[in-house]
Amino acid sequence: MSTARTFEDLVAEAETASVDGWDFSWFEGRATEERPSWGYARAMGERLARARGALDIQTGGGEVLNSAPKLPALTVATEGWPPNVAKATALLHPRGAVVVACPEDAPLPFAAGAFDLVTSRHPVATYWDEIARVLCPGGAYFSQQVGPASVFELVEYFLGPQPEEVRNGRDPGLARAAAEAAGLDVVDLRSERLRMEFHDVGAVVHFLRKVIWMVPGFTVDAYRQRLRALHEQIETQGPFVAHSARFLIEARKPRGTADPQD
Repeated sequence: MSTARTFEDLVAEAETASVDGWDFSWFEGRATEERPSWGYARAMGERLARARGALDIQTGGGEVLNSAPKLPALTVATEGWPPNVAKATALLHPRGAVVVACPEDAPLPFAAGAFDLVTSRHPVATYWDEIARVLCPGGAYFSQQVGPASVFELVEYFLGPQPEEVRNGRDPGLARAAAEAAGLDVVDLRSERLRMEFHDVGAVVHFLRKVIWMVPGFTVDAYRQRLRALHEQIETQGPFVAHSARFLIEARKPRGTADPQD
């Protein structure tokens, strides 16, 4: 990072950078985030190596799924945003994985009991009944999710104090209850809060353009005054510090469960 770069230069660069997929390499040297201790990508890869049929939901650009050393012969990924569908297809098809364009809130277009492993990293929402339906008895859902009040130091900088129901809407306890209500047994549930640092205002702009649900409707023009103030704060006081919230959940469909009819 160079302090010689102006506010306008930093913002213009970030405003035009591609935000397709879930490749965060653009942030190198400009923002940092601690990683969860459980190592989701590694643990996901270990499970994929043992699976017969796997489904990755809301795969983004397919980067996380593609990081697995070995994919099952039957590997399917779903994604709802057209630019990401194209990116995931280009990345995953050479490995024999099928990418299906599917809206996030639509029923999964697969038969009951089709997969013994369903994965998802940072889903916008988790549709537990559909996950339970497509899992075969003994199959598991393995997911890293965003926890409560994640990066809310940044959210509230732009939007002001948020209601408690918004701050706590992604509580791991709610995920456990929803999984159990769908007939799944939660076999692992862990959560952590992790330090983030934004070293320039361009990193903030890029982050909010990429993670669009943080500040809904975010544009540089709409928040230029707050962005300029944040730029001056970073220049005089150092990185803007926030904390992400993450939880890991693994839920298994009991053996002997009858698959519902499609």
